[in-house]
Amino acid sequence: MIRAAILVLLLWAPAASAAGPALLLDAEIPWTEPEASFGGFSGLAVTDDGRSFVTVSDKGTWATGRMEREHGRLTGITMTGHGPLHEISGTPLDGLNVDAEGLDLDPQGRAYVSFEAFHRVRRYDRLDGPAASVPPHPDFARLQNNSGLEALTIDAEGTLYVIPERSGALDRPFPVYRFRNGRWDKDLRLRRDGEFLVVDADFGPDGRLYVLERSFRWLGGFATRIRRFTLGPAGLGDEITLFETRIGEMDNMEGMSVWRDEAGQTRVTLISDDNFFALQRTVIAEFVLAER
Repeated sequence: MIRAAILVLLLWAPAASAAGPALLLDAEIPWTEPEASFGGFSGLAVTDDGRSFVTVSDKGTWATGRMEREHGRLTGITMTGHGPLHEISGTPLDGLNVDAEGLDLDPQGRAYVSFEAFHRVRRYDRLDGPAASVPPHPDFARLQNNSGLEALTIDAEGTLYVIPERSGALDRPFPVYRFRNGRWDKDLRLRRDGEFLVVDADFGPDGRLYVLERSFRWLGGFATRIRRFTLGPAGLGDEITLFETRIGEMDNMEGMSVWRDEAGQTRVTLISDDNFFALQRTVIAEFVLAER
């Protein structure tokens, strides 16, 4: 069990206009556990109105936890379960198959996970059970080794979306792969803006698509950005930047969940990937959406 006091909060100014919507940092909690396989978290789904969560790791593990709150604000984290993800055969993942990146839950509560290296999507009816196959798009086999299916999200109708980390060029949009009625399409594009790369995405309770992006420099560290889009007949539009940090202001934030709390506020929860590196941490940061 981990109980952590809220760190001193720096309300970084987002790149959005002062008159527009913005994400305001509400809590930032470090999370540690003694297990050697703890860390590397890259996907996140907050459940039960913010009382619990599910996450997956790039070492092929899953973890569940309870979120402790005071008046809605996150104050502590307790891990409630932890174990390996499995192959379709039921054996634990190993080798190049372990790199879980994206995670979301469908309306039936089943977990969908996207992977890098062996680029694929799998369904888990139980996190500790065998995987079920999701047919691949032909493009998946051609994705870069360390830049595969980073972002995975499911809309209210159960349609699955995955986005690779890289687009292939600074002026090239990110392809958005959509799986519905048993078939993939690639009709959607996400505008690329600068050096930021996609690391996660989630449909919020407002039906809009929220995209978490990351930039990295060896001298300085990570920058984090969250953009929001409306999905309409013409594709992804109404783009707005809700939050953006400077290099080094946050850790390597890789997983995101967008949800509505009991007070009706939209909250955005992020989790960091510590890369199993001593100078990084696992952190859960939570924001409140201010529609100004």
